[in-house]
Amino acid sequence: FCLLGAADPLPKTSEQLAEEWVEATFNAMTQEERLGQLFIIRAHSDKGPEHIRSVENQIKKYHVGGLCFFQGTPEKQAELTNRYQQLSKVPLMITMDAEWGLGMRMRKSTMSFPKQLTLGAIQDNRLIYEMGREIAKHCKRLGVHVNFAPVADVNNNPQNPVINTRSFGEDRHNVSVKSYMYMRGMQDNGVMACAKHFPGHGDTAVDSHHDLPVISHDLNRLDSIELYPFHVLANHDIGSMMVAHLNVPALDSSANRPTSLSAKVVT
Repeated sequence: FCLLGAADPLPKTSEQLAEEWVEATFNAMTQEERLGQLFIIRAHSDKGPEHIRSVENQIKKYHVGGLCFFQGTPEKQAELTNRYQQLSKVPLMITMDAEWGLGMRMRKSTMSFPKQLTLGAIQDNRLIYEMGREIAKHCKRLGVHVNFAPVADVNNNPQNPVINTRSFGEDRHNVSVKSYMYMRGMQDNGVMACAKHFPGHGDTAVDSHHDLPVISHDLNRLDSIELYPFHVLANHDIGSMMVAHLNVPALDSSANRPTSLSAKVVT
């Protein structure tokens, strides 16, 4: 039976409370504030006052949704994270590229784990989970919510100048399993993972930071090799994916259009 006016016998879960907070926060925003939430801007902890002022101005003026930290020190990054968070009306999402741990960005002062190609040779995949758990612990200690890892690219081109040792290797199954274990280790411990670089940056001989690589394989080949690890991770609840800067005519035939700007690829 139910007593009118009695307290709800089923307290709300943390997920329900979070959903309510998101809805209330979103509904209270202006359109400009909502737009700003779609942007993550670059931040360093090894640059001077001018850089810090620039980040602060973008937080206050454009209501950016998050920061991606690069080089610096953990002490200064923690200090700046707290400073920036206090300026933001909505809590900032703090992100990093920490594929082999925080040492990827702060080499001298934080821990670096082996790169993924080395880890690809490990037989006991539980070790990859434990690494993910430990990296999550380091990220959380520093106030980082999202680690842009694992690299889920199948590294099947020996001339690849940008992925190579960052990939678990050339076998799609090994890449998929180890990417999953890394992801699971982080997400079970409160840090969001990010599969990259969708739809697959392994078979390129060009660095997409400097030019636009072209992957000319047909859809059947892409589906069976490049996209395979991303299918696996999507089916096992990875929190996010990073879209690569590639030209893949089989997915979008528009001339010179990078996948990162392609509605067909992204959606």
